[in-house]
Amino acid sequence: MQRLGYTPMPWQRYVWDVALEVNPATGILAYRDVGLSVPRQQGKTQGLLAVKVHRAAAWRRQRIVYAAQTRTMARERWEDEFWVTIEASRLARRFVARKANGHEAIIHRNTRSKIGITSNTERAGHGPPLDLGVMDEYFAHEDDRLEQAFSPAMLTRPMAQLWWASAGGTEKSVPLNKKRQQGRAMIEELWRTGIHPRSAYFEWFAPDELPRDDPATWRVSLPALGFTVTEDIIQAELEKLDPGEFDRAYLNRTRKATPPPDPNVPKATWPGLVDRESKANTDVALALDVAQDRKTASIAAACRRPDGRIHLEVIAHRPGTDWVVPAMARLHRLWSPVAVAVASSGAPAASLIDDLVAAGIDVPKDRAKPERGDLAVMRSGDVMEACGQLADAMNQGTVRHLDQVPLTAAVNGARTRRVGDAWTLDRTNSLADISPLAAATFARWALVIRGPHVLEDYDIADSFA
Repeated sequence: MQRLGYTPMPWQRYVWDVALEVNPATGILAYRDVGLSVPRQQGKTQGLLAVKVHRAAAWRRQRIVYAAQTRTMARERWEDEFWVTIEASRLARRFVARKANGHEAIIHRNTRSKIGITSNTERAGHGPPLDLGVMDEYFAHEDDRLEQAFSPAMLTRPMAQLWWASAGGTEKSVPLNKKRQQGRAMIEELWRTGIHPRSAYFEWFAPDELPRDDPATWRVSLPALGFTVTEDIIQAELEKLDPGEFDRAYLNRTRKATPPPDPNVPKATWPGLVDRESKANTDVALALDVAQDRKTASIAAACRRPDGRIHLEVIAHRPGTDWVVPAMARLHRLWSPVAVAVASSGAPAASLIDDLVAAGIDVPKDRAKPERGDLAVMRSGDVMEACGQLADAMNQGTVRHLDQVPLTAAVNGARTRRVGDAWTLDRTNSLADISPLAAATFARWALVIRGPHVLEDYDIADSFA
């Protein structure tokens, strides 16, 4: 890369050091497939060119093929970037370019290895065996046709490698999104088992919970920051670009279509209800909820503050459901809550009611005379009432929260459905896991409804101050 005229950045060295490892037991490359997901303008193109030039110079008669969004764009990059860079570098005398349309190749004079291009079609890569395939700008690929064309051409080449590289795409970037999901799962499996796969995956991105306007977030996602990119430039891009496009280009997030706002959830009021100094007191109501796919569950608390406003807080938001009943039983012993609310009537959390009772959280013998700490099993009408109450409280400013990521994400992604003339939270169509919001909604309802029965000093008027 230095001979091409570039100074390698640490992140590029890291990718090469891993992706080009040789297995000492076999003498061949350790990784047959390499994935690289990195934001725009971080040096991806120069890094990929170095890989291709290295391959052409290191082994004889290698067939190297590059593909981009289309053949036209691949040709443009091949001629205007790849060959121009080589021609102006210290390596110029070692290569010659053949520019005939359909037969483009940058040829190493000694090894006779060729760097060519191809179109993004099912026939790409057909012909002689392929040693190195590079699928660039993978966000623009509509399906797996290119990989399905490249892979068979590599079967007889023991040192073959297939690279894909891209910045973040959109929801329509199905192949890229699948690759990123598989790559993350592969890394987690590697950490869990210690067994290295035959694929290497590299990704720099900012998780959704990190604020886009924080330089600390940029340092997470932009490996070239401080080398070829400055914070001032990124700040200028932030001020200029649409937030979704900024996230895609510089935080390497998948750009999602922005749906119309739900008319029933007043999420615009949510930021104004933040109070990071707000704290729970001893008279709390607890509630739990389970996501529709049962992959996550939440426990939330609600309590009345001295100023009459209601404090909402997510106590726990974790994967699975096996932890919920033991956690709720422990909280029940520690806090002696006003009530423990859980929705029935077909709600996912209804399956935990019997276990809660077995753990010592009783259903009131007389629904009209509950005792402190009893279960508040919510019927459909109770759930609709709770949803409407929270929406009113948000509009009236009578609740406060800590701006916890799971709860704020649930508010922003919540969708509702009509039930007669009322509405309820819709787990199926919501854009995020809404179990934190449902739990907070139910906890507030339990406080307002059960409070007058079990708290001697409870003034229900304070809930609507």
